[in-house]
Amino acid sequence: MEPLFGFPLVPTLVDSAALTKYNETMETEALKIYKYGDKVLKEKAGDIRNIDQRIVDLAAAMTQTMHGAPGIGLAAPQVGESLRLITLDLSVGENPEELLVVVNPCIIESEGQETGEEGCLSVPGYSLAIRRNFRLLLAGILLDGSELRAEFEGLKARVLQHEIDHLDGFTIVDRVSTLKRSLIRKEIRHKRKSGEW
Repeated sequence: MEPLFGFPLVPTLVDSAALTKYNETMETEALKIYKYGDKVLKEKAGDIRNIDQRIVDLAAAMTQTMHGAPGIGLAAPQVGESLRLITLDLSVGENPEELLVVVNPCIIESEGQETGEEGCLSVPGYSLAIRRNFRLLLAGILLDGSELRAEFEGLKARVLQHEIDHLDGFTIVDRVSTLKRSLIRKEIRHKRKSGEW
């Protein structure tokens, strides 16, 4: 298989025929958002080899779920699909032109560093200081099959890095110090036992 943008594809390829059907449910209800501790959030997601109707429907369902949460970014593993697909919309549905859906996103270059507070739909109730690159060059595929190669900076670059982390099996909890991570895990275990998580 030919590499995308000069980078070899991840060997784990997913056949979209195995995906759940979303077109029957996306108009009526949001998808379940998986939480920290769920297995799907710890796995490296597989590349998408075919952008068919199932992928388009999944992207639409993810967008609806993201807007309804509300959130500004969502990755397929957060809704239980271990696929390299992300949605991003800083306007939270207010401006349709802000919506960005990327298949198999890949950060080619990045520069600058800044620390900022991040929340996560999969880690509800937590806002953590995370160090990220300020600017990046992203490659990927749009839903129409065209190639994306664009620079992003600031909040948009931060959200892209956050969502790509999910594709690689990481959450914001994995980006903090060992001590802080241990304390958060302990709190989450307690919440799970009490049925709050």
